[in-house]
Amino acid sequence: MTGPLARIAVAGVSGSGKSTLAKRISDRLDIPYVELDSLHHGPDWTPRPEFVDDVRALVARPAWVSEFQYAAAKPLILDRVDVVVWLDVPTPLTMYQVIRRTLIRRARRTELWNGNVEPPLRSIFTDPDYVVRWAWKSRNKLRQHLPDQVAAHPDVTLIRLHSHRAADNWLASMLRAAV
Repeated sequence: MTGPLARIAVAGVSGSGKSTLAKRISDRLDIPYVELDSLHHGPDWTPRPEFVDDVRALVARPAWVSEFQYAAAKPLILDRVDVVVWLDVPTPLTMYQVIRRTLIRRARRTELWNGNVEPPLRSIFTDPDYVVRWAWKSRNKLRQHLPDQVAAHPDVTLIRLHSHRAADNWLASMLRAAV
């Protein structure tokens, strides 16, 4: 697909469901999906030095769906994106989802990106960037900054969704419009 919805970024705090929604958009609109975490995280959770170059290559494509995250990536994404879909679900739901996801990944030793797995659960007490702690402390950052970031790019449309049901309805309406 090319056109007004060819480049889509999904914003949301950790655990909000942004990657899941991005995959659904990709599947339904037949637009390639690239997970930014896979570009960012190298072995042992170290940032990959090629990350910014990889994001530049991603956003140069004519069509893509990805997440809107990482300070170094956001300006590159905003310069090329058509639509930012903001999944702004309530904090209790986000925390439930991030905790559940983390527990399942840890129990199953699910390989995430470049050989990484969720660290031991006790890390929540020692690592200030442990995903559950990160989700809590960053839960309001998008509300403080995202509207202004997008407003600085008048050609970018911001769609704010407050629930997964709203996301389902938006995706269904987008599909009806594409037919």
